[in-house]
Amino acid sequence: MKRSEYERVCYMTEQRDDKVALRNLKSGKVGYPFGCTMAGETVQIKLEDGGLDSWSRDECVEEK
Repeated sequence: MKRSEYERVCYMTEQRDDKVALRNLKSGKVGYPFGCTMAGETVQIKLEDGGLDSWSRDECVEEK
């Protein structure tokens, strides 16, 4: 995802408490971010099965 999309997803997640579905391009898994790390440009993800993961902004896209 582009930097501007990453920043928007982080804003919506952390400031507005909106649920934004993201898809991991490598695994195909869908999850919902609950936090972002700006320094590493990663998103902390709660997976649909309840598990937790961390994805870089380059390996995920917003699920439309």
